[in-house]
Amino acid sequence: MSDSPAAAPGASPANETAAARARSTATSLWQNAPYLLLMTGKTSQLIGNGIAVFAVPLIAFAITESVFWAGVIGAISEVGVLLAVLPAGVIADRVDRRRLLLVCSAAGLIIWLTLWAADAAGVLNAIELAAALLVTSAVSAFYAPTEAAGIRYVVSSEQLGTAMAAMQGRGAVASLLSGPLGGMLYGLSRALPFLASSFGYVLAGATALLVRVPLNDRHPQRHSQGVVASLVDGFRFVWAVPVIRTGIGVFALLNLAFGGAFVSINLHPVAIHTAPLLIALVDVASGVAMLAGSIAAPSLVKRFPSGPLAIVCMVPSVLGGFGLALSTHYLEYVALAIVMSLFIPPVNSGLLGYVSAITPQTMQARMNSVLSLSWTVVAPLAPLLSGALLSTVGVGRSIAAFASLLLVGFVLFALNRAVRRIGLPGTWEDDLVRWPPTPPERQTS
Repeated sequence: MSDSPAAAPGASPANETAAARARSTATSLWQNAPYLLLMTGKTSQLIGNGIAVFAVPLIAFAITESVFWAGVIGAISEVGVLLAVLPAGVIADRVDRRRLLLVCSAAGLIIWLTLWAADAAGVLNAIELAAALLVTSAVSAFYAPTEAAGIRYVVSSEQLGTAMAAMQGRGAVASLLSGPLGGMLYGLSRALPFLASSFGYVLAGATALLVRVPLNDRHPQRHSQGVVASLVDGFRFVWAVPVIRTGIGVFALLNLAFGGAFVSINLHPVAIHTAPLLIALVDVASGVAMLAGSIAAPSLVKRFPSGPLAIVCMVPSVLGGFGLALSTHYLEYVALAIVMSLFIPPVNSGLLGYVSAITPQTMQARMNSVLSLSWTVVAPLAPLLSGALLSTVGVGRSIAAFASLLLVGFVLFALNRAVRRIGLPGTWEDDLVRWPPTPPERQTS
């Protein structure tokens, strides 16, 4: 970004040249074998994890016969993500990413197979389940920045918007498939969801094994920094680039507001004894809308500058939030959930594609981890705040509070000059950030 001291338009560090050659071997994403393999592997991992996430509360309750302890076991998995997300970015920028994906896949396979065998034998207890969830959530935290950095290495800047839209779509598909599959497998056998999750990691490992191109350059100097210094450097990079710095605070606020509104419209029907299938339909409608938005996102990102596009696409979500606050009927909740979700994929596709395009290869995983931390930290706050507001001020005012947060986040986002300046994908690489920044030359008299 030209308004950042860290940005150097037109900069082309040496470690980017090998990546450019690798990316030029494919004329389209659908002919890009490394990209398709990485996407397939991560999709398998997401679906496998989703099946387990759906079944774990049921299994935890069956083991403990306590709603409280089932909730505690579920919360432990969030702790694993929080503990691992920052070290994951540092390690993924320091080691061979392909090998790290293989290690993560092997670890996930072993853990889920062990849980399946223990539960099938009737010897699984609450402590073992909690410990396994802690480790598997940490493994997932390592998988995410490693795969995201690898995607950047095999996809050109011009195609990043389309690639990010596809990644949004796969998340929606995984969400839509995981719940029904988890419920069906749990109905057949309590241990089967664990086995399905292990199969997801088998596919993830197999696809990583088939990737024949390197997912990072060789950096002779990369170990000159210690681990802590490398992590600090990741924070410095994120803070030095205005558009990424904006993402830390504003998107954390937007995610909290968006998540809180949806938790509210899920918890309120539970409180008034709505049928579970109808409650799930709100999330299904939102997932279908996200999938539809993901399909439309590549065309929108190619045709319109991503900064203004993101601002315009966020307007329906803000209006939908206030519409939810005024709604009193179930079908209104479903319709407005669609309105709020439909245009989120173009926002994410353009912004995440741009951020990835301007980030040097040596910083990709750390950048992803720092951004993920800002979202992960606020994730547990949404249900806590929603529950407190629902029990004190009611559903309408609860959603109105989250809609107000959404509006504040939107205004801060729209007023940010770095965001408004983001252009079409063909211009993204012009804003490539040189890191570490070149010190200004001393003036001589």
